[in-house]
Amino acid sequence: MTREMADTSAHQKHQHGGDAPEPGAHEPHAADHGGSGHDRHAGHSVEMFRRKFWGTLLLSIPTVIWAPMIQHWFGYEAPGGPVASRWVPAVFGTLVFGYGGRVFIQGAASEIRDRLPGMMTLISLAITVAFGFSLAVTFGFPGSDLWWELATLVTIMILGHWIEMRSISQAQGALKELAKLLPDTAVRVVGDRTETVAVSDLRVGDGVLIRPGAGIPADGLVKDGSSDVNESMITGESRPVRKDVGGRVIAGTVNGSGSLRVEVTGTGDKTALAGIMRLVAQAQSSRSRAQALADRAAFLLTVVAIVAASVTLIAWSIAGKDAAFVIERVVTVLVIACPHALGLAIPLVVAISTTLGARSGLLIRDRRGLEDARNVTAVFFDKTGTLTRGEFRVVKTTTRQGLAPDEALAIAAAVEHDSEHTIAQGVVKSAEEHNLHLPGAEHFQGLPGRGVQAIVDGRTILVGGPALVREHGVRVDPALQAAIERAATRGQAAITMIEGTSAMAVFAIADAVRPESRDAIERLHTQHIEVIMMTGDARPVADSVARELGIDVVFAEVLPDQKASKVKEVQQRDKKVAMVGDGVNDAPALLTADVGIAIGAGTDVAVEAGDVVLVRSDPRDVPRIIALSKATYKKMIQNLWWAAGYNVFAIPLAAGVLAPWGIILPAAMGAVLMSLSTIVVAVNAQLLRRAKL
Repeated sequence: MTREMADTSAHQKHQHGGDAPEPGAHEPHAADHGGSGHDRHAGHSVEMFRRKFWGTLLLSIPTVIWAPMIQHWFGYEAPGGPVASRWVPAVFGTLVFGYGGRVFIQGAASEIRDRLPGMMTLISLAITVAFGFSLAVTFGFPGSDLWWELATLVTIMILGHWIEMRSISQAQGALKELAKLLPDTAVRVVGDRTETVAVSDLRVGDGVLIRPGAGIPADGLVKDGSSDVNESMITGESRPVRKDVGGRVIAGTVNGSGSLRVEVTGTGDKTALAGIMRLVAQAQSSRSRAQALADRAAFLLTVVAIVAASVTLIAWSIAGKDAAFVIERVVTVLVIACPHALGLAIPLVVAISTTLGARSGLLIRDRRGLEDARNVTAVFFDKTGTLTRGEFRVVKTTTRQGLAPDEALAIAAAVEHDSEHTIAQGVVKSAEEHNLHLPGAEHFQGLPGRGVQAIVDGRTILVGGPALVREHGVRVDPALQAAIERAATRGQAAITMIEGTSAMAVFAIADAVRPESRDAIERLHTQHIEVIMMTGDARPVADSVARELGIDVVFAEVLPDQKASKVKEVQQRDKKVAMVGDGVNDAPALLTADVGIAIGAGTDVAVEAGDVVLVRSDPRDVPRIIALSKATYKKMIQNLWWAAGYNVFAIPLAAGVLAPWGIILPAAMGAVLMSLSTIVVAVNAQLLRRAKL
């Protein structure tokens, strides 16, 4: 199953020859140029570049040892005399060119076929010029060969690519980590017995036994048992989540100390884990505006390098320098100007930010959506299920003198316990969330249209609405009557607890606000973002929630087909709008907004309307997305400067402008500087992991 899901989520590869892909080859990162999907490393792997580096290094050693210039510099004579010094570097240099340089030649051929000359083209041109010139000198052309320079240049370039591939592979480890979450086997329940089967053999409707500490093999519903489940690897929720009968479990999460019997509802690519993997893969392959900028910069840098190399060739030739000096200057210019770091600058940041998001329950479907989030100035929230639980809860308890609110809630919950009414269950769940001990209740009786009654500790207690109060001629003291009227003005239901003919307490019932909503809105305000709530509820209900949370603007009584027009209305005020909703009736508004943020609610991650999917139904993830967007964009721009800015000084230095003062940059040193810029870009991208979200 792990392999099957990894295959489902894999990027589409554009092969362009070269060494065959090896096991563990990482998926291609973002394109180097344009929108064609061209990938200079398609089919390559970390292992391939590791092997090539050590191979070229070994072949380069005799090339350097027998090089006449090296012997002269260090004052020694290599075995074999002048004949060996002529032919050993030529033979081993040719082997280096053929073995190590092959990958660059093939990459250049692919770039030229795609009419997208870039890094591979420049490297290929540089080593081909050096090889051709050195071969000519070996067979009698006047000048000094460049065999040792060619060998060290190819070796350093291979090393740079190995480092790059390792960085990308490590950053894109989110998919591999997710694939490892799923266990290989499951314990299937068949009648009165159990059997161990491969996870791939599970089908919807099967029953599985989840033992303490075991990984959950498929999405499902708990049919028996209770336990705390660690869902942090999927939702980012750090605390274990309680699972009782009827609760949903997610494939890839880990059971706690209890035992669960689960009915399978989703397997293979229908699980939440598979959906998350698809979104992570999609995000890592999608393109951002910063990537398009890097592509244009890389193309322009390629053109600049070729022009600079041509000018260098003509200028030094006119100046009367020998061919070896001129060719080395040309090769150095081509090497040092390679847009190698530019090719890494954006894809590495993309991979790291996608991984950070996935680990925190923030799934990016479209890179442009994440990029635009940094400019958001207004956030729309759908109310029900987003800012609120979408379930009834007691939001205010008012009691007569001498009765504590928690005691009143516990008694009411005991009376309501056996009722299936949604308001009654809201009372019960409120008591459970307050960890209240419920007294024993007996002789429960439903009173249709009015409420319920039961005997609690020998006392007959009734709980119900206005009809029950009128029927029993209940006396309601002023404080409780004020609570009833206050609930009505807020669009809340008010139920009264009665003993005899006296009202004991009034409970205001409403769609409960999520406790985390207030934190989310406060953080958005600190980011200077306007918060707007949009709901189909009546104005009093909407205004009550807005007052409680400090929301800036409220659109109430909005029909589903009117939500998109409300988003447009705010956009016309020159606001960059993010819309947060459940992706169902909010889909038009999500698509209309500059950034659509869909609530995935843990198991439903295949939300197609949003640019970003929140695995948890936690509004605090909205300001975190904006923070991630700002941090990601900052790193992208920094990397573009690190990758391209150094060429302002490096290209003239490589061309030899300081040669009259005795400062000459060898081709191999040019490769070192070029590789150094790549390393700086890689390290700077890794610092994104420290961003506070």
